[in-house]
Amino acid sequence: MSELKLQQDELELLASYEAEEWKSVKKIAEQKEHYRAYARTTFRKDKRINIRRSEKDLIDLQRSAIRHGIPYHTLIASVLHKYASGGMTEK
Repeated sequence: MSELKLQQDELELLASYEAEEWKSVKKIAEQKEHYRAYARTTFRKDKRINIRRSEKDLIDLQRSAIRHGIPYHTLIASVLHKYASGGMTEK
């Protein structure tokens, strides 16, 4: 059987698991419902915005979305979400 080729983050997870650093979750049903509610709130799309961009920016966004295999509206929403939630900051 051939060796799996794992990416760096996968290797880190494997090492953590093998070092027995993982713990079972207590009250699993409550935890699931907590994260379901969080996901529903996070991913609810209940507001609409209109943004004016240059044609060049729009074309660049569309190309990037194609490279990522997602619709460009989804890419824009993802970037805005990451920035708004602190996952992306200015240089």
